Parts: sequence; structure tokens; C-alpha cells
Amino acid sequence: MKKDMLPKLKICLLAFTCLLVSACSLDLLDNPNAVTTNNTDINYLLSRIELDYASHFDQMGNSGMRLTRMLNQGAAIYDNAVSPGGFDGAWTNAYANIMTDVKTLIPIAESSEFFVHAGIARTIQASVMLNLVDGFGDVPYSEALDINNFNPKTDGGAAIYTAALTILDQAIANFSATSRSAAAGDLYYAGNVDNWNKAANTLKLKALLNLRLTDKAKATSGISALITGGRLISSATENFQFKFGSNLTNPDTRHPRYAGQYSPTGGGDYQANHYMAALYASKGFPDPRIRYYFYRQTIVNPTDVNTLRCINNQKPSHYSATDVYCLPTSVGYWGRDHLSNEGIPPDGLLRTAWGVYPAGGLYDNDAGKAVSLGAGAGGAGIHPIMMRSFVDFMLAEAALTLGTAGSPRELLKSGIEKSMADVRSFGLATIESSKISAFEEAKAIVWAKDVETYLSTVLKAYDAAATDAARLNIIATEYWLALYGNGVEAYNLYRRTGMPLNMQPALEANPGGFARSYYYPASFITRNANAKQKADVTQPVFWDNNPATLFR
Repeated sequence: MKKDMLPKLKICLLAFTCLLVSACSLDLLDNPNAVTTNNTDINYLLSRIELDYASHFDQMGNSGMRLTRMLNQGAAIYDNAVSPGGFDGAWTNAYANIMTDVKTLIPIAESSEFFVHAGIARTIQASVMLNLVDGFGDVPYSEALDINNFNPKTDGGAAIYTAALTILDQAIANFSATSRSAAAGDLYYAGNVDNWNKAANTLKLKALLNLRLTDKAKATSGISALITGGRLISSATENFQFKFGSNLTNPDTRHPRYAGQYSPTGGGDYQANHYMAALYASKGFPDPRIRYYFYRQTIVNPTDVNTLRCINNQKPSHYSATDVYCLPTSVGYWGRDHLSNEGIPPDGLLRTAWGVYPAGGLYDNDAGKAVSLGAGAGGAGIHPIMMRSFVDFMLAEAALTLGTAGSPRELLKSGIEKSMADVRSFGLATIESSKISAFEEAKAIVWAKDVETYLSTVLKAYDAAATDAARLNIIATEYWLALYGNGVEAYNLYRRTGMPLNMQPALEANPGGFARSYYYPASFITRNANAKQKADVTQPVFWDNNPATLFR
């Protein structure tokens, strides 16, 4: 009997040994949890790229909003406002996540004739490249994703811009090709190829406009071709935006600005006094968008110095008579002055919060109540990456400065109209809609009339402007006011034009030179033998040749 069992035992042992060898081989060579080209689901990979791109937009735009006085910058000097440690996450997300995943996706997509996927990935890739150059200047590109090179050198910003424009052309070609499948689960346009085509062309417009100071001929001819082609974002359904949800956990799908502020203790961002004042009083009446942009947790100004220290302080001597200081209005808008790094008093449930647009918060109906978890639209906001109004403002600037087709005045008017319409329609599409309607009825507010008054005021000032510089300042100011939530383009606009003029000065008299680019991330400098940190943040990116005196 034992002899009969011996062969069976040997077979079992052999099988068990093979299993062990197989398991060891798998453990050493193949991580079952790792994504490889053989087990990649192209739709999941594209979704991952798109989610990381939404984070990238927020990461790169955060400092831009603060430098352009949309939000408070919690540093006293510009050198600390864009410190190396603040961009490690953005850098890693751009290179290790987005660019690496795009490199993986494109050959899979094209070999399988999933050209829509390839076009979307290329559009995002090009946008990330442009944003990196706009933020940091010269960055790694040609050697960046070589797995055998741990010390990639930087490429010149101009060369990367040229490469990005080529990639956008490749994306546009992808969108024109016959694809085997739509992009299932596309988080931006639900697979609408025509909208993606327009987004790619509009990103070209943004890049070319940035070139107008250093390569006027290329900017002019390129923008003229885009105008002739008629493939730019122009309708509300074509707005390039990332939409958030209102889910709190598993996963948290809320807008990050909402998530950081709408809690039982409040807190989060300090809005910029200068920006709130511009919206409230610069026209002689409140901007119709102000109740959508901001939510006041109190509608009266503070009187307790322990809550807001600056109310007992004198305006800094280097501020002009027209510079706003401490309190931007008399009705409870509560933020901070530019480059204020004061400590945090117990004002988390008092400071002005993000409103319904774009963060998915509360509409301001003079309730003056504190924010709370789930209040308003629950965080179902958007990242306004490239809206139709932005296109008109850019075309207005190009028409005025480069002589491209179109009336700067009419494009300015159209940009304002589209911004107003998109902000309002967004708010009315949320749970805040009934609150908006009830408040307007109670206060006899007629939205269309308010917009008409606003347009009349802006266009009257434009018509009275004596110089192109004055007219450009009006265009830039209205673009800036429409850009709330988009620090990427606000920062580009300010460095490209030096406008809006008369920005609020820093709280300190000597904050150092304005940050015209960001410091390289600490992780890049410490891990790359070829990396060299900038001497300071006054170094401009390649397309910015404006004099330093233009900036405050």
C-alpha cells in the first residue's frame, strides 16, 4: 500500500514545488497590483489622468490666485510666498503621475485605434507642459521620462512651448481620425470629440497669446489661423471645466476649496480684500457676480480687535489713498490684505467664504450665518480651466495688441456677457436656485438689468479711454474679475500685461521683487544632480520680458 502511494506522493510534491516556484517567480517578477501595458484598461487609465489633471490645475493655480490678489497669500515677502517646499506635490503629480501615464496610454491607444483617448491624453499632456513652463520656467522634458536617467536636464521654456504646440496639433489630428471607440467615462466632455477639439485649439490660443511679447509674428499668425479656423470654445456646453460632486467620503468628491472651508469650525482660505473691494465698489455698485463668488458668514464689520487686529491700525504709509486696507466694504466682507502673514484668530466662522461659484458653496442672500458641513451646493463646484468668456477676453487682448481680427470692444462686451451668464446659470443649476430666486424677488433684483448697467459702465469707460494701454487695462481687469477660481490664467495675465493696474501693495513696505516664477521644488533640487535652484523668484519665464517696475 505504501508502495502504491509513493508515485502519488511524488506527483503531489512535484505539483506543490511547481506552485511554490511559480509563486516565488510571480512575487519577484510580476506585481499583480501593478499596472502594465498588458493589463491596462485604457478607460481607467484615462480617468486616472483626468483626475490627476484636475489636481494639477488646482496645485499650479493656487499660488497664482494669491499672487494676483484673488486670495490672501500667507507670507510677508514674495520669496516665501513661492517657497521650494510648496510645490513638491505639484511636481510629482505632473511627472510621476500625469506625464508617465500619458506616455503609457498613447501607444496603447494608437495601436488599438482608440484615437479619442490618445487625443485627450495629448491635450492634457500639452496643457501640463505649458503650465510647468509658465510656473517654473525651464523644466525637464526631453530627458524627463527616461527610466534610465535619474538626473534629467532642463529644456528651455521656448523649446517646450514649441513641443507643446506640436502635441496639440497631434491631438487635433487624433480627434479627426476614425476611432474604434468613444472615450467611455471621460470626466470633462463625456467623450464629445468636437468639444475636445475646441479645447485643444483654445489651449493653443492661450500659449500663442503668451508669446506675443517675445515672438509677435508667431503669435499674430497663429492666433489669426485659429480665428479663421473657427474651432475655439464659444458656447456654454464647450466650457473646459472639471465638475465635482457632493459626496463627503469614500470618496470625497467635493471641490477642494469647499472641503477646506465648509466644516463645523469653518476656517480655510482668506479671501483677498483687494479682489472683494474691486467686485463690490470699483464700478460704483456691486458686481452682479459677487453674491455667487463669496459667501459672508456675517454681514456686519467687526469691532473687536481680538478678532480682527487691523481695525485699530493705521493704513501703512506706503499705501495710496485709494488702496483698500483691512476692511474692503462696510457690510461684512472679511478677508486679508496682500502678503499678510498674521496669526489666525478665532474667526473661522466669521471670515468670508467661497460661494456657490465655482466652489459649490452657499449663495449670499444676506443670511449672515456660519458655514456648515454640506451647506449650499455641497461642494459640487467646478474648476474653470478654460471658459468661453476667457476666449473672448484673450481675443480682445490679441485684437488690441496684435491687430488680429475682431473688435476689442465687442469682444470685451461678449466676454463679460458670457461670464455673467455662466456664473448665474451655474448657480441656478444647483440646490441654491430657489434661494437665489426668493432673494431676488424680495429685493426686487432684476439680473438682466444689473448686467446691462454693468456693461454700460465698462463700455463707457472703454470708449473714454485715451490710449491703447488704458483700454488694455480695462480688458485685463474684466478678464481678471471673470477668472475667479483660475489662478493659472490670472498669473499669466498679470505677468503678460502688468494689469490690472494699481494692485494692492504688500502689507510690508519691502516685500522683495514680485515673484515672476516659482522656485523649483525641493524634491527636484535635492534628488537631481543636474538641478540648480534659482537665485531668486524675480526671474521671469521666457515669454515675459516686461520691466520689473510693472509689478507690485
